Amino acid sequence: MTVGTGRWVQERLGVTLRTADAPVGVQLEDLVGLAVRRNPRRAHLLVSTVLGKHVPTDPRIVRGAGLLLGDLVHAALMEPAPGDGLDDEARARGAVLRSAVHGEADDAALERLTAARGRPAVDVTVLGYAETATALGAQVAEALGATYLHSTRRHVPGVAVAGRFEEAHSHATSHLLLPADPDLLTGDEPLVLVDDELSTGRTALATIEALHAVHPRARYVVAALIDLRSPDDRARTLAAAERWGTRIDVVALAAGGVDLPPGLPERAAELVASLGAPDAPPQGAGEPDGPRRGTDAHVVRVRVPWPADLPESARHGWDPAWDARRDAAVEHVAAAVERALEEVPGDVDHVVVLGTEELLDVPQRIGAVLARTRTVRSSSTTRSPVLAVDDPGYAVRSAVRFVAHDDPADAAEGDTTRYAYNVAGAGAGAVVLVLDEKGDTEAATVLVDALAAVTPVVVVATLPDTAARTARGRALPEPLHGPTFGSYPAQEVTWLLTDLSHVALEAPVEEREEAVQSGGAHYAESLPVEYLPSAAYTALFDEALADSARRMALAVGVVTERALAARTEPVLVSLARAGTPVGALMRRWAARVHGVDVPHYTASIVRGRGIDHLALQHVAAHHDPRGVLFVDGWTGKGAIARELAAALVEHEAITGVAFPSELAVLADPGWCVDLFGTRDDFLIPSACLNSTVSGLVSRTVLNPRILREDQFHGAKFYAELAPSDVSLQFLDAVSAWFDDVAQEAQALARVPVTDAPDWRGWAAVVRVAQEQGIGDVNLVKPGIGETTRVLLRRVPWKILVREDADPRDLRHIRQLAHERGVPVEPAPDLPYACIGLIHPQYTRGATGASGTGVQVAP
Repeated sequence: MTVGTGRWVQERLGVTLRTADAPVGVQLEDLVGLAVRRNPRRAHLLVSTVLGKHVPTDPRIVRGAGLLLGDLVHAALMEPAPGDGLDDEARARGAVLRSAVHGEADDAALERLTAARGRPAVDVTVLGYAETATALGAQVAEALGATYLHSTRRHVPGVAVAGRFEEAHSHATSHLLLPADPDLLTGDEPLVLVDDELSTGRTALATIEALHAVHPRARYVVAALIDLRSPDDRARTLAAAERWGTRIDVVALAAGGVDLPPGLPERAAELVASLGAPDAPPQGAGEPDGPRRGTDAHVVRVRVPWPADLPESARHGWDPAWDARRDAAVEHVAAAVERALEEVPGDVDHVVVLGTEELLDVPQRIGAVLARTRTVRSSSTTRSPVLAVDDPGYAVRSAVRFVAHDDPADAAEGDTTRYAYNVAGAGAGAVVLVLDEKGDTEAATVLVDALAAVTPVVVVATLPDTAARTARGRALPEPLHGPTFGSYPAQEVTWLLTDLSHVALEAPVEEREEAVQSGGAHYAESLPVEYLPSAAYTALFDEALADSARRMALAVGVVTERALAARTEPVLVSLARAGTPVGALMRRWAARVHGVDVPHYTASIVRGRGIDHLALQHVAAHHDPRGVLFVDGWTGKGAIARELAAALVEHEAITGVAFPSELAVLADPGWCVDLFGTRDDFLIPSACLNSTVSGLVSRTVLNPRILREDQFHGAKFYAELAPSDVSLQFLDAVSAWFDDVAQEAQALARVPVTDAPDWRGWAAVVRVAQEQGIGDVNLVKPGIGETTRVLLRRVPWKILVREDADPRDLRHIRQLAHERGVPVEPAPDLPYACIGLIHPQYTRGATGASGTGVQVAP
């Protein structure tokens, strides 16, 4: 989709544009297109080609235009008359901007637009206007190295209002100034006011008048992308400056006018009426079934980290000393989004990054990072009602309407309709929706569904990480211990979890599978029904434990010996819940063989959402992070190893605390880690059962509707399953072999590991997915442990078995597959003993047990 030139509006309403001044060579017609408002105050709308608000635009163009406007402000501040100090570099960037708007600039030219200016900071304060100029003001402030604040239309409890003013022609008129530092607007340095356009200049004058009455200044600079003031308007500005005893300069990338024919509002209203019925009500407005999501839409929620003490916007002020930390944080957020995009079905080459109303700057910066490897356009939601016409000569060709999700201040007036323009029909393979914490409400699903109705993939990224931010200012939550939580004695493990035993979280496996695969929910937001094993399966577990206890003990010994050699003062942090029994066994080995009491914690990590940062902060508050070793049961595709490495980088960005990223596992059949007990894919008995072999604790839960920001990730304690609990029986059976295998394990551990991880398991998974016609590799679960989980927790499709695999390791797999009616097929050339395939096109009624609560498997 391209921005129209305004031809459609010119032909029907006679509205025309003319350029009078172009200091950097950019014409008015380059910077705006034309549309028709649904606003009786103002019939026409100038739609910017460089603002990234109504029209998805390359974020490098957006940022380049803002930085170029900052160059003009810098020149005005340095010279007696605006524009006198404009250098050749600014004019050259203006030429690049003009060519970029018309699609004639390559990547190198676009990167030049956003390159560092290399000038010393100037002593000014910058004020941007909500909602359209919040990012534009940030870009001007960045170019100047200046302190920045933008106005807001959101009331924030506990923050004093330093000023307020009205914007008469706007759809939402009230502006608030809410600086966290009350002295931010009381300095004597020049004040730079930034807006996207000056139509009459009255809003800027009203702002200056209000601020000048409280604290007079000698100079103000008003900066805008376009200046459309009439001669009378310009005279009014000069007269106001003289009256107040100050100086007011105005700079813009282009100046000129919009010629409006007589009777325009009436003619525009007639035109809108002639195009048919008014738009349908916004999605979420009283619809009994809610908004309609596309049947094939894939929705991924990414709760990205953000430094705990770094604002996500300049709503309460921005110090330029924070710029470097913000840039680093943006890189981490973009990396998290990249990982999410890589995991969705198909190749996503074209992405729209969508901010929300005043949240523009950080989304644009995220988009600029993503643009290094993809085609990216950036825009945002808005309050402005605009007529959408699907015509190449019109600037707003499509509209998505929805109800506001962030408890806006104007809700009492009934004005809660919001819009996202030019997203539908843009040809994007994904929309990355960036929310702030206040906007990430339950009602935000209305917006998500509205976007999912017009694009195949929606990635929702919420910033900042409020749990980490809360922890910086409050005491960390208390951990849990047995026997009040879990069936392990307190010395075996410290649970860094929140007890959710009182919350109904279980859903039948078919319902969960349908919700997860459709994108309607994340797998960590609920729990599968906790099935009790059948008598035959319990007997199978007992037999498997008897057969493999010695082999397990040897693997425990090898990995623990390697771990003790790698850490001076080791601290084990097992990844709940498959890692918890392994961590407990490693702790027992250290105590039995070496007489060392090694602390053992268990914490939650969630694929796609990272590790529990509060849990890591608790560990760091009690131990040297350099001694921490993360523990899991086994590797499959290596997804958790990758998730852990990325999460620890993000944690360091949030807190400044670094943890080693090594992951220790009993078995590494995927060849993903350096610390392991064996690389054989063998039966680890704890994989056979759910909570009854893991301390009666559920899989972990990360659901923001249930957990507060200051709580660990959650889990349930199934105390009612105590008669079936074999958790301690499992630990005792394996540790009983420690003395017998100690010398052998120590000898094996001393043998250097010469074969580095080559991720051969991942290659096999990709090949199997292609051969089986599965578009999502997340539905391919390799190895005995993961295959067991598929049969216990998911809706299995089929099981692939390597022909030469040890039959003893597969007896429980065949037993479970028989009970659930799942076919078992031979497969050659697998690095794993078996692979479980989740049903790729699940519909309600597929094979699997159903019901609620704790049940006995069939």
